[in-house]
Amino acid sequence: MDIKPATLYVVATPIGNLEDMTFRAVKILQTVDVIAAEDTRHTGRLLQHFQIKTPQVSYHEHNRSSRIPELLEELTNGKAIALVTDAGVPGISDPGYELVKVCIEAGIPVVPIPGANAAITALSAAGLPTDRFVFEGFLSAKGQQRRSHLESLETESRTLIFYESPHRLRETLQDFAEIFGTSRQIVLARELTKLYEEFWRGTIEEAIAHYSQREPQGEYTLLVAGTPPTQPQLSEEELKAELLAIMSQGISRSQASRQLAKVTSLPRRQLYQLALAIKMDQQS
Repeated sequence: MDIKPATLYVVATPIGNLEDMTFRAVKILQTVDVIAAEDTRHTGRLLQHFQIKTPQVSYHEHNRSSRIPELLEELTNGKAIALVTDAGVPGISDPGYELVKVCIEAGIPVVPIPGANAAITALSAAGLPTDRFVFEGFLSAKGQQRRSHLESLETESRTLIFYESPHRLRETLQDFAEIFGTSRQIVLARELTKLYEEFWRGTIEEAIAHYSQREPQGEYTLLVAGTPPTQPQLSEEELKAELLAIMSQGISRSQASRQLAKVTSLPRRQLYQLALAIKMDQQS
């Protein structure tokens, strides 16, 4: 395969195991004029491993505004450029898509060089439905924005895929429980393709218990089962009646909501709001 001038090559790189590098990716990186890398030191180790001596320039979240015009000028002048990220496919949860968009608008050819991707790799071995899924990337570090995002996915029937860092994993699992309910199936995939690769499978409630006893380590891909589309739904009045029956046994609103959430797979938060409404109805 000959490298074409004035072309942007979007090159996937390994997400851990260097043996996942494709022959085509190596050849592209060896023969382009420049490699635009998210982290030149990180990519430098990859290039050294495969004895690739092509010069690099940095292209990342913090310099994209100034770097895009420079790269576009080089492409316009006939240079072939490879875009790489630290791991996986460029443009997935990183600023690579902005360079691709600008190139397309300028009439510059964009050629994808496929390879490893954490979301698809995790999904393939998760054991959750793969016929329909939705990739949500990284959730916001801000609690309220993260919860608002999750609330918009509360009734999503497709398998949900997220990326998460270890230091925010426990907080995110708590938000999952609050919004999706505790009985939803979840798969936590960590250190994919690396020496300590691990898949943990269970309910959200079990995941919270597991990671209360274990320190999260490594980067995580989280896969959450969607809401069953055929699950019979009780009406609001029926749910209130069930809550009232539980609460009449001297059980608190919070605990009644938790119990009913396990039976119905509805979010505990939603049921708790109904439990509060019961009290208001009785007072009015």
